[in-house]
Amino acid sequence: MDASAAIPDVLGPGVRVVFCGINPGRVSAAAEAPFANPRNDFWRLLHAAGFTPRLLGPEEARELLRYGVGLTNAARRTTKGSGDLRKADFVGAVERLEEIARSWQPKAIGFVGKIAYAGIFGGRVDHGLQKSTLDDTALFVLPSTSPANAAVPWEERLRWFQALRALVS
Repeated sequence: MDASAAIPDVLGPGVRVVFCGINPGRVSAAAEAPFANPRNDFWRLLHAAGFTPRLLGPEEARELLRYGVGLTNAARRTTKGSGDLRKADFVGAVERLEEIARSWQPKAIGFVGKIAYAGIFGGRVDHGLQKSTLDDTALFVLPSTSPANAAVPWEERLRWFQALRALVS
């Protein structure tokens, strides 16, 4: 675990999927909990897609391990928004994800937002399963759950979360 991270990773034996957020927002950093902004749909989408049997709150993030779900972030630095991130914020992220893939062997890493994936690997990216992998771990890009991404309808975001769940089930 990176002691400098505002939000610690949630990783452990048996994770089938690791969700990789972009970076901690100010609300999450203040709460010391992932996806803590009440307007962020992450926890609702996780439950609606069937990753958890009940709706969890950000303060219950460690409970995700019981359901084979882990969490990390592409960048560790807290910002007001992802637009405030710099290329330097993603340095070392590839190596961290490679270590997660090697150590925990999840079936997939789900990037919560195109910026989470592109910030690490570069280039343009579409939602869904990517051609590249880390070891045997699939890479899957989801729409961002941030309130700043409200233009993407709930139904579309849920469809991508359900597609990832089908991939790892």
